[in-house]
Amino acid sequence: MAAPQTHHRTCCLCEALCGLRIEHDGERVLSIRGDDDDPLSRGHICPKATALQELHEDPDRLRAPVRAGAEGWEELGFSDALDLAADRIAAVQREHGHDAVAMYLGNPVAHNYRALLGAQVLGDTLHTRNRFSASSVDQVPHMFAAWTMFGHPLLMPVPDLERCTRFVVLGGNPAVSNGSIMTAPDMKRRIKEIRARGTVIVIDPRRTETAELADAWHAIRPGSDALFLLALLHVLFDEGLVHDAAWRSWSRNLDALARAAASYPPSRVAEAVGIPAETIQALARDHAAADGAVLYGRLGVATQRFGGLASWLVYAVNVVTGSLDRPGGLMFPQPAVDLMKLTKLAGPSGSWGRWHTTKSRLPEFNGELPASAMAEQMREPGKAKIRALIVVGGNPVLSTPDGRGLADALDELDFVLCVDPWISATGSHADLVIPPTSHLESDHFGIAFHSFAVRNTVKYAPALFAPPDGALDDWQILSGLASRLARRSGHRKARADRLRTAGARVVGARGLLDLALRGGRHGLRKPFGRRLSLKKLEARPSGYDLGPLQPCLPGRLASVDGRVDLAPQPLLGDLPRLEKALAEGEFSADRLVLIGRRQLRGCNSWLHNAPGMMAGRQRRCTVLMNPADAASRSLRDGQQVTIASRVGSVAVPLELDDGMMPGVVSLPHGWGHSETNAVLGVARKHRGVSINDLTDPEHIDRLTGNAGLSGVPVEVS
Repeated sequence: MAAPQTHHRTCCLCEALCGLRIEHDGERVLSIRGDDDDPLSRGHICPKATALQELHEDPDRLRAPVRAGAEGWEELGFSDALDLAADRIAAVQREHGHDAVAMYLGNPVAHNYRALLGAQVLGDTLHTRNRFSASSVDQVPHMFAAWTMFGHPLLMPVPDLERCTRFVVLGGNPAVSNGSIMTAPDMKRRIKEIRARGTVIVIDPRRTETAELADAWHAIRPGSDALFLLALLHVLFDEGLVHDAAWRSWSRNLDALARAAASYPPSRVAEAVGIPAETIQALARDHAAADGAVLYGRLGVATQRFGGLASWLVYAVNVVTGSLDRPGGLMFPQPAVDLMKLTKLAGPSGSWGRWHTTKSRLPEFNGELPASAMAEQMREPGKAKIRALIVVGGNPVLSTPDGRGLADALDELDFVLCVDPWISATGSHADLVIPPTSHLESDHFGIAFHSFAVRNTVKYAPALFAPPDGALDDWQILSGLASRLARRSGHRKARADRLRTAGARVVGARGLLDLALRGGRHGLRKPFGRRLSLKKLEARPSGYDLGPLQPCLPGRLASVDGRVDLAPQPLLGDLPRLEKALAEGEFSADRLVLIGRRQLRGCNSWLHNAPGMMAGRQRRCTVLMNPADAASRSLRDGQQVTIASRVGSVAVPLELDDGMMPGVVSLPHGWGHSETNAVLGVARKHRGVSINDLTDPEHIDRLTGNAGLSGVPVEVS
């Protein structure tokens, strides 16, 4: 046996970018622990880190492509699989046009720079308007607000946790997520440090794990966040608490924001929000008075019918209280590889409503249509009808609204390709599944999440294990498919496609990353000598600390006039929809509504096949309900109950929880392997139900197209 060696790595299973030290003997992992020298995570890891070994060794993980045949799944070689995929996709586009082929990118793509770059090459070659991603069941409202206010959809500021003294969390659970559009490993330690300096407050329909660590928790009615934020702004303007910074030369339309908030005093919205008017007033006053206050809004803010409005107003509160671009406030990271600048090189960034879905007329945003409308696009006739689908690192059957309806629509398509290491619930409907190499057989650079980190750091990790002979990584699969499609295309841009894909494959994903590092803002700065490069990063396996977040406005802004727009017209134009919902009683406490929840020992739908993540006797796929709501329905703890919405129903064990707001129930996200996925052995034993058999594709933020996963009306019996 070879002597143990140490491999430095970054965990890629969530956004936290925790540094790891992996002990191995060259052929197998011996142990995984935190890297004390990592400048961002400082030795912290969560239970998910050890799953990297289980995922690598998982006997259910595909090592070769498989296609669906009459006798079941049949293996074939990688080259043959790519040729088959290219032939089928090209045939569909020749007969029905480019929009007949759709592409869906799942959340893991953002964690994998090779997949992210490869998906861009493939997407450019497809020339389709039917592009979708997990973003529109997650953060598109934040991106929309960033685009309209700051000029770019990726210019999303993050809390300066290292210096803030008042941290208000709205619709987020960073103690479990370790951030989420806020790369912040070891949030429990960070929350304790903030409390030692000041105050932590959580506003959420559930007393979350973060709320348990906070100084105060206020329950808010799901979907009413925009009303709550308008009431905060009303108090700030009405009582003259607006900070002088709001009048800086780099902002505009402060008066329009004040006029928008004038109609929403706390006394008017308190009943709908579920928070007393005097509490809203106190929260506004205390926030304005604090030195180093920051308001952070995340998943619960975005995944609702008024996600765009709520995301805008979160940023607006931070501006008028003087917290934007200020140490201890809401700040813009300046990463070594700047995604915003990279996307600018590809052309103008940010767009809205250039085309729409066929039936529901939901708008395109930033080149993508809402994922909630995928099934609609597969069924509605016309030139935009989807007839083939490419899914990269995603499982939309379990992660997008009305998953059962989408599963049925997949079976009607001419061809479905999944690029995935496992046959997921979505993959079980595929004609072909091509697996990339495992996480430990590929190198890693957090190209997406360094852009949202609470401290500027940079780190690169080479592959731990050599891939098996003939195996391909995500970049090789996606760029290989793109080059094959370019050769088969008769499109007028085919020659340009062939040149672009050929050039991309010559440079390679690693070469593109190296170029981005050398051309970034840190490329000519100490401690790197003359130029930052992958070679220099490889010589520092725990990574470099580039320092705390720094003020950077107005130079960092990407708006046409170089200023922050505090009252963008598309968002002002959506206020009548909110007013109508308030008048019609949409936020009434008499309605029972559904929200989701995150779990520490899980990652969407794809860690449920790891034995260590499923260990323990506690049942994790349960519906949480306030005891008073259960008593009024004669329900008892542990009982199997039925939850029904407009689109479907599920049966699940009931778990009573006095930390649930009355009138609200909660199911975890990512479960539901029982009906479509009989391949994954461990997941089959821990089936659970899918919350997206209940979420409604019509319960949506009409402004941004984002799925309304929170506040879905349900009945429990």
